[in-house]
Amino acid sequence: MSSDTERPVTVRTSERGAATRGALLDAAREIFISRGFAEAGVTDVVSRAGASVGSLYHHFSGKADLYLTLFEEFQSRQTQRTKQAVQAARGEGEGDPMRLFITGARAYLEGCFDERELAALFLRGDGPPGFEVIMRDRMRQWARRNAALFEDDNGALVVVVTGALAAAVSEVVLSEDVAAARSFSQDVLTIIGQIPRP
Repeated sequence: MSSDTERPVTVRTSERGAATRGALLDAAREIFISRGFAEAGVTDVVSRAGASVGSLYHHFSGKADLYLTLFEEFQSRQTQRTKQAVQAARGEGEGDPMRLFITGARAYLEGCFDERELAALFLRGDGPPGFEVIMRDRMRQWARRNAALFEDDNGALVVVVTGALAAAVSEVVLSEDVAAARSFSQDVLTIIGQIPRP
């Protein structure tokens, strides 16, 4: 057989694998959001996805891996949103670090509104064992990125703005009143923007 005849089979197999993986993640997201991580079962996920238990274990090591993959993919989208917003602001001539931070923070919060149920899943405290350590590490990474944005050694300002935004994210995502949460997020960003640089 020539490589031309083999390639379509490989592509179809890889597309089918990607489709199964995507269906499993979609199902896991629905199940975790509706039942919580602890109450969700692998059989619930594969049943919702129309897949087999074997296919789940082909793509993931188990329920915790599904959860962590959903988290990492969400964080990747959030990072992309904030980077694009900050790059666009820089492209328009903005150079003030606090204004750039606010621009990125607004994009991050918008992502939380866009994917509210998923964002809430990660903040409810019902994740796999050790997830709180992953969240703390993610917070430290976020603080380091913010420190690079402010380009100075003043760790206090970075801790204050990062912590304030993290608290705002939690309030916004877990609030039942979306309109009030939007207003609250704008108020928080306004207050953060008024913090003087030491």
